[in-house]
Amino acid sequence: MKQAVLASLFLFALLLSAHPAGANDSTAETATGGLVLTRSDSIDMLSEDLYVSMDEVRVRYVFRNRDAEDIRTLVAFPMPVHDLSEERYGDVAFPSGFETRVDGAPVEMQVERRARLGDADHSALLTSLGVPLSPGEDYLSLVAALDALDLADQARLAELGLVEIDEYDAGRGVERHLAPMWRVEENWYWEQHFPAGRDLVVEHRYRPGVGGSVDVSLALPEFRESDYGRQTIADYCVDANFLAGLDRMRSSGRYLALTERRLAYILTTGGNWRAPIGDFRLVVDKGAPENIVSFCGEGVRKISPTQFEMRHRNWRPERDLSVLIVVPYAGE
Repeated sequence: MKQAVLASLFLFALLLSAHPAGANDSTAETATGGLVLTRSDSIDMLSEDLYVSMDEVRVRYVFRNRDAEDIRTLVAFPMPVHDLSEERYGDVAFPSGFETRVDGAPVEMQVERRARLGDADHSALLTSLGVPLSPGEDYLSLVAALDALDLADQARLAELGLVEIDEYDAGRGVERHLAPMWRVEENWYWEQHFPAGRDLVVEHRYRPGVGGSVDVSLALPEFRESDYGRQTIADYCVDANFLAGLDRMRSSGRYLALTERRLAYILTTGGNWRAPIGDFRLVVDKGAPENIVSFCGEGVRKISPTQFEMRHRNWRPERDLSVLIVVPYAGE
């Protein structure tokens, strides 16, 4: 049996910044993508069926080992780097709720987690102090663990640059808290057996890290003409129909507010295969018929009141997916 060895589990660190708005009304999205295998001259991706929405990302792969012998290799899910210093000043949305199945059977992933600042790995130090390396979905619990350290350990972490001390008066006297400043790097992976000469179905789903703002910058004509506005239009392939729909929403008087949601998905890992993706299908779901959506793609067609489909044969993606959704709020 051949052993394909993973030289390194790598992360794709893509953190797209939020639109220029206050930290209290904007959330930055994080880009995640699909599964990554050690490069092999024997395993091809026959098909990839990808569904992207604000609530869920799910993807179904069909792999085929074309070799005469079985192959065992590591499969990784690249997580975005979690820079904790970013959360000190604003919200950042991260993916969660991962579930993977191989031929219908659930797979338990292993996780390698590191806390880094610059080139230094401080995982062992933080662990020895009882400090979680990652806050998970509860940032305040991590702050509480740092605040509970004795003053000597707090000073040591501050000297290393791992924390910064925040002092403020919120009406109850001066409060003192430690803000974590390191970045969390995670590898999620498992070892997979690919039988010789047969197909293997791998299904993966999770909740994406959806960014957003309580207003829509593109609703302002002056923003569209700015450098940032033109870059936004290019990033999401915004066309005249999208802008006209946005103008109609704004002028109709039907809505109390317009908000935007942003999703990102790393497609370009699919370009690393020995052969192109045999059959690729993407469905983007905007969530509700009244929402409007824009993203870059060729041959996109509407297949339902909320869904848009793109298909390719023998395809190598050359750019990642960025999706912009405008959600109108009509009130009660």
